[in-house]
Amino acid sequence: MLAMLFNSVEFAVFLPIVLTLFWLRPVRRSLRRQNLLVVVASYLFYGWWDYRFLALIAFSTIVDFLVGIRLDVTSDKAARRRLLWTSILVNLGFLGFFKYCDFFAESFAAAFTLFGHPVQTSSLGIVLPVGISFYTLQTLSYTIDVYRGRMKPTRDFLAFAAFVSFFPQLVAGPIERATSLLPQFLKSRTFDYSTAVDGLRQILWGMFTKVVIADNCAACANAVFNNSGEYAGSTLVAGVVFFSFQVYGDFSGYSNIAIGTAKLFGFRLMRNFAYPYFSRDIAEFWRRWHISLSTWFRDYLYIPLGGSRGGTWKSVRNVFIVFLVSGLWHGANWTFVVWGALNAVFFLPLLLLNRNRSHTDLVAEHRALPTVKEAASMLLTFGLTTFAWIFFRAESISHAAQYTAGIFSSALLSWPQVLPADVVLLLIVFLGLEWQGRREPYAISRFGFSWPRPARLAFYYTICALIPALGGQQQDFIYFQF
Repeated sequence: MLAMLFNSVEFAVFLPIVLTLFWLRPVRRSLRRQNLLVVVASYLFYGWWDYRFLALIAFSTIVDFLVGIRLDVTSDKAARRRLLWTSILVNLGFLGFFKYCDFFAESFAAAFTLFGHPVQTSSLGIVLPVGISFYTLQTLSYTIDVYRGRMKPTRDFLAFAAFVSFFPQLVAGPIERATSLLPQFLKSRTFDYSTAVDGLRQILWGMFTKVVIADNCAACANAVFNNSGEYAGSTLVAGVVFFSFQVYGDFSGYSNIAIGTAKLFGFRLMRNFAYPYFSRDIAEFWRRWHISLSTWFRDYLYIPLGGSRGGTWKSVRNVFIVFLVSGLWHGANWTFVVWGALNAVFFLPLLLLNRNRSHTDLVAEHRALPTVKEAASMLLTFGLTTFAWIFFRAESISHAAQYTAGIFSSALLSWPQVLPADVVLLLIVFLGLEWQGRREPYAISRFGFSWPRPARLAFYYTICALIPALGGQQQDFIYFQF
């Protein structure tokens, strides 16, 4: 059975039914009934892909719920550490087995073969449960925050189960903190029309970004990456640029749909993207890209390691650890590790020069256009991130090396062979809307609010019409594989 994608007919049927039941009078008047409905709907949503892996979510939920309660009543430091490590080992144990078992076995065999001692190994063919990397970090945030005394554990199992499995963000984030999302399941909710309309608008923009931008760019990127040996340097550059917008449109589109869907149910999820391709350096890029993951690693890995305290060497070490772990989190392939290492290398000069917090404001905040310096900085940052995306997208290190070498060919300045005018035009329009709306949580959050209502509605209906008319061939969400 296939996953219930946000851009599928199944989800188009599923969401209105769940939403209607959620706000029906008998359900909305009971917090427990609403939470129960969320759990049932979320398990149905996840089980639609493969019901066998529901046991993983259920077991992780039970373990962390019980660990949280025990932490609250246990003052012995050694016992508390054992409880914390129980949660960590259970959650990371599942993640490690399903995601990295084959990877480490194959890497182990390859290392011995390299030194002249061939080792025979066979892949276990383990199926990776959708979203396991996301809900694992989410449940861990709860246990760690309870252990640190940052929050009191809940004794409402339904509310906790709803927090862990909340279907809008279950399989690809945003990775919510327990301190933010869990309390929302512990208080009554009322339907708010303006919030719901805002949610629908955000879903609309997310669908446009995914279906029209990401899926069309995916066709171009796949054509180039899957046949990279046949193309000249200019086409290879175009291919990775298309992939840059594919991965951004795909993931930011998913996040906007998830956040918008949560608003329909009265929940607030954290922002996950803040126009990262308008960043002026790599540090700013990582403050704006996949914010829920970046801040998770900052708070639960970088800072516990010592952060920027303890001298330059420790700061450099901690940055590399975070980026390498982030790369490995994205996938069980050395290409992701190299991708993480490249971003660490790009980040390093800013850290050493103490300029990693230079751009915390919004680019051209009070101007219509960026300065020449800002435009050059954005272009350089985009170039660096795009170069790193080669390793993110490549099938192997050798493929990435071959692709990179092919870029610097004699035909680098020739006209690309894969550069469809319609997709380029869509990207120009998309970037224009993103630039115009960069002060808002998402591009069309307040777009056209000064227009007459008929004109504003016409704009929304036009987007609705463009999604099926201009949408590319349906593609799975990239981050489902992580």
